[in-house]
Amino acid sequence: MTVELIERELKTTLPVHLVAKDRLDTAGLASSSLAWAKANGFSGQAGRTLILPDESGALTGALFGTGDGEGALAIGALARALPEGDWHFASTLAEPEIAAIALALGGYVFTRYGKKPGKTLRFSLPPGAEGAYVRRIVDGVFLTRDLVNTPTSDMGPDELENAVRALAGTYDAEVSVTKGDDLLKKNFPMIHAVGRASVGAPRLIDLIWGPKNGPKVTLVGKGVCFDTGGLDIKPSSGMLLMKKDMGGAANVLGLASMIMAAGLKVRLRVLIPAVENSIAGNAFRPGDVLVSRKGITVEIGNTDAEGRLVLADALALADDDEPQLLIDMATLTGAARVALGPDLPPFYTGDEALASDLAAASVAVEDPLWRMPLWKPYAAKLSSKIADINNVTSDSFAGSITAALFLKRFVEKTAAWAHFDIFAWNPSDRPYGLAGGEAQGIRALERVISKRYA
Repeated sequence: MTVELIERELKTTLPVHLVAKDRLDTAGLASSSLAWAKANGFSGQAGRTLILPDESGALTGALFGTGDGEGALAIGALARALPEGDWHFASTLAEPEIAAIALALGGYVFTRYGKKPGKTLRFSLPPGAEGAYVRRIVDGVFLTRDLVNTPTSDMGPDELENAVRALAGTYDAEVSVTKGDDLLKKNFPMIHAVGRASVGAPRLIDLIWGPKNGPKVTLVGKGVCFDTGGLDIKPSSGMLLMKKDMGGAANVLGLASMIMAAGLKVRLRVLIPAVENSIAGNAFRPGDVLVSRKGITVEIGNTDAEGRLVLADALALADDDEPQLLIDMATLTGAARVALGPDLPPFYTGDEALASDLAAASVAVEDPLWRMPLWKPYAAKLSSKIADINNVTSDSFAGSITAALFLKRFVEKTAAWAHFDIFAWNPSDRPYGLAGGEAQGIRALERVISKRYA
């Protein structure tokens, strides 16, 4: 399934009528269409599609149920429900850009390994939707999904670096990479420790784009290309989705593509610590003490809490540059999923204005986010008897909050910082996307950054 959004006028298109629950009689349908809908039990149920035939059985249009107001993203279900052809919406939409984005996202198929895209739908861009905006948002989400869906055999640290370089080439950005033992020479000891046991050398990827005098916006993404858990090894069931442990990196790259495609006048920096948490004779161990880039010593309570270690070194570098806005994204804790499930990523910030902007943007573009507290009393749970801090707590409580508090230790100079603990995955099909890799939070972040630095 592929959805093409067409800005020019199409000669002949079929209408899609949006019908609210139990409002069929007020939908302005022809009597024959109304009778057909009632005969088929269609009453505007959320997400249901009904094809409309004429008296000869030829296709004349379709009905789509919007329920009690499910949001414009639900319209993405049309991408898989409609027959191939040319279509338009029969009425003016309240959220035309979200609807257009939803249609395109609903048609996404990951085709790298032979799966066919199937049918093609051509949809007239709804009036009120800006085509360039829709395209850059969709392209950013597709980039994120493609990266997360690619297995580690084709998306290790080398390939993730190549993906960054490819994106940089599209927008004339600069990329530098600190790799292998050079990480020690340039003081990124925790990135090195986490990734040194892999055959794919650990590295810090640094992309810079935009005017030198522009407001500094820095994005940091966890790039753990596969996580065995290290010596605190995961069970096999826990490794099945670990190709997505670089979902933070994939999401910041998707967001970066949106920013660069928009031509925002910002000094954009993207930092990705790219590693594979593997097991070998030189793997870091439980009980080891690592000295971070910032000089904070970290006792390793669990080698499966490696993401915060690589992020800490990258955040320390980012913080030294004192950006106006610093965002980090990571598939960091299972605790976040226990608290809020897979669809609602928590974010953490001490900046009230940023929190307010993120909450508003989340609602405006239907990109769910929920603020969680940086609850200072829980910081004591990260105490160590021999080091400045432990990378895990001694109990099983508040795991996402304490992970955020751990990262906060490495951000001191930045004006505004937010941490996003994302899942980066749809565990089941959604109207706007099939089960698989997912972009989370970046459409809301794009809205905030665009408004702040337009």
